[in-house]
Amino acid sequence: MQTDKTRIAFAYLRLSREESKNGSESSSIQNQRVIIQDFCERNGITLVREFVDDGWSGGSFERPAFQEMISQLKKGLANTVVTKDLSRFGREMNGASDYAEQILPEMGVQLVTVVDNFNTEDAFVYAPFMYAMNDVYIRDGSKKIKEVLKNKREHGQYCACPPYGYKKSDADKNKLVPDEITAPVVKRIFSAAASGDSSRKIAMDLNRDDVIPPLKYRVLYRDDFSEAGAARASDLWNYTTVKRILKNPVYLGHTILGKTKKVSLKSKKKMAVPKKEWAITESTHEPLVSEAIFEQAKINMGKGTMMHESYDNVRKSIFSGIVYCKKCEHALCSAGTVYKGEREKYWYLSCINKRKDITEPCSGTRIRYADLLEVVRRDLNELLALSDEEVNEIASELIRRENAKSGVVNSAVQKRKLNERLDTINRIITKLYTDNAEGRLSDERLFTMVSEHEKEAAQIKATLAQAQEANHEERIKQSFDKFFSAAKRYSNIETLDRETLTTFIEKIEIGEKILPPGTKMVTHRNQSYSQEIKIYYKFIGNIADEEQRQIG
Repeated sequence: MQTDKTRIAFAYLRLSREESKNGSESSSIQNQRVIIQDFCERNGITLVREFVDDGWSGGSFERPAFQEMISQLKKGLANTVVTKDLSRFGREMNGASDYAEQILPEMGVQLVTVVDNFNTEDAFVYAPFMYAMNDVYIRDGSKKIKEVLKNKREHGQYCACPPYGYKKSDADKNKLVPDEITAPVVKRIFSAAASGDSSRKIAMDLNRDDVIPPLKYRVLYRDDFSEAGAARASDLWNYTTVKRILKNPVYLGHTILGKTKKVSLKSKKKMAVPKKEWAITESTHEPLVSEAIFEQAKINMGKGTMMHESYDNVRKSIFSGIVYCKKCEHALCSAGTVYKGEREKYWYLSCINKRKDITEPCSGTRIRYADLLEVVRRDLNELLALSDEEVNEIASELIRRENAKSGVVNSAVQKRKLNERLDTINRIITKLYTDNAEGRLSDERLFTMVSEHEKEAAQIKATLAQAQEANHEERIKQSFDKFFSAAKRYSNIETLDRETLTTFIEKIEIGEKILPPGTKMVTHRNQSYSQEIKIYYKFIGNIADEEQRQIG
């Protein structure tokens, strides 16, 4: 490299965690250091300092050493940056281009890469292509990581931070085992909740006994936190932390992952994933609590310390947290007046979500409390009275329906064609980025075309995933076995109570009333009408063909 200017240089070195794990000697920090030092000696460059980001991805320029280097360059402490190759400098296309072609040149700083022979003072024709290919590397790596995580989730492997009460097994880092220090605390929390203690009381008792809360425990004994992150860890338990533990099925031995996902590849923001898309695998590790204790704690959760049962003027609804409005999905509230002591007659469960600031305000669904009691009691008794043959018939019909809904791809040829199309789409997207980098495709057109192809790829992946999960037979049979095993201790339900309700029913959705022709409203207690009532039973879900129930 010929120059009349004295070159005072900073060396920049970077290695990502993934590259470190793969044991890539060619990209190691030591290897980069030797290459850069040798290059500077041969070209008469005075190397005054090196900046190292070890364990940082090139997908973002918010790296501590990199930002420190930029800060020092702004002070004029060097006029050259030397790095092994452009991928060490950064892989994110827009950021690499901005720093190399605008930010550093405007500061009077020259960027030189050894292996690529890249120099910002030269007209390097292939620079846009190199930015694009490094960006494609990030996308390809992200895709591969997602596929690995998806495969682990589908096989019940725990590829996330272990929850409080568990730790990763020494023999298998993808398997959870009870933490001998925190598992007893989790058991204590569930036992107290099942006995009737509120979440707030449990938190107060834990604080009284100086039990270390989850985040503080991670800071002190388990994970590496930054100074700022560690400062956020409280020394005290609060009732929301207790509730979070009581709601988590991981303590039943089930693995639940994929509740959130990143908005995009280059964004740190996460968004919630619909529950139906979570990766749920049952019986993957040792449970800390039994199903009976978990359910009892769930029933007691949220109960106030005041024993309202002793007050006659307070309505004692057994449907709290179970009945929801079908239209707006809000919980129905117990409502209605007590007129001349006729509490049952004027007692309703009503949806009060009638805000005018939403797109579709709820119409105010409601149902008389006594009517819902009777409908649910009647349905439960019909289920309990089924013979084994009738249960098997219902299960078979449900299996048939589920398989029909799946849109199963039965043919091996179809699967092969879909996978070939996925490979083609990946090649097309890579070509589009290359064309964009070389100026043959505008950014706007690139965004449109890539979005269309990624949408098609997502649809193909969903179809293939459904094909893999299309055999619902075993899952449904196991669910029916669980439900009717619990039903064996009941013969006929004469009075529906809270315990029976929560034993069998997960959720009830109430829809609109369907009045007889010519009727505008129900004006008499004994007047018949229909109403949409959808009952989701535990383990087996909704099994009714018809949602309309006759009332009155």
